[in-house]
Amino acid sequence: MSLHANAAQNAVRAEIVRVGASLFQRGLVHSTAGNISVRLSLEQGGGFLITPTDACLGFLDPAQLAWVGEDGSALGGARASKTLALHRRIYAGAPSARCVLHTHSTHLVALTLQGVWRSDDILPPLTPYQVMKVGHVPLVPYRAPGDAGVADDVAALIASARHPLRAVMLERLGPTVWHDSLASAMALLEELEETARVWLLTDGRAAPLQDSQIEDLRTRFDAPW
Repeated sequence: MSLHANAAQNAVRAEIVRVGASLFQRGLVHSTAGNISVRLSLEQGGGFLITPTDACLGFLDPAQLAWVGEDGSALGGARASKTLALHRRIYAGAPSARCVLHTHSTHLVALTLQGVWRSDDILPPLTPYQVMKVGHVPLVPYRAPGDAGVADDVAALIASARHPLRAVMLERLGPTVWHDSLASAMALLEELEETARVWLLTDGRAAPLQDSQIEDLRTRFDAPW
């Protein structure tokens, strides 16, 4: 890899470490739960960077981030997260995605235990920023952590969605979100977790936005709802 590509990839590694620490410090991830990946451009060496299996996102070593090729083959670093297959299927199904985040965010996991709004939408459209920034979030039925079937489930949801998806919710495990940058993906995750917290605080009794209000958000902000 050229010096330019190495420097470009190191910048991505540093950003993954920063985002992981931010999520950990704010309680959006804990222990060794959760993972982060970024799709690399050819100028950054190509393939993907992904956090190692059983790594704590709060204390990542940039040099130990797993670097894998487009086919999933190891190119460097520690052993890739066991969710690598899921991440690769998301990138294949959502070409605009540049990164994927998965956490075990408390309120979202609690929501799946209490019962989601609907299987095709875990939350009703409660706030304008949820509608504008998050969009629809379907539930993925429970499978054991690392089960390859989860990747098939998520790929099918992406392919069949009426509106482009940016997130899914893995039952009892947590949200998986993707976007065009780590900053955007983290903001989406925060908005989704906060909406779940609000929904739980209202005991599921809050009225959703009206159809006319949602249509206004579509018109004004191209909301993905």
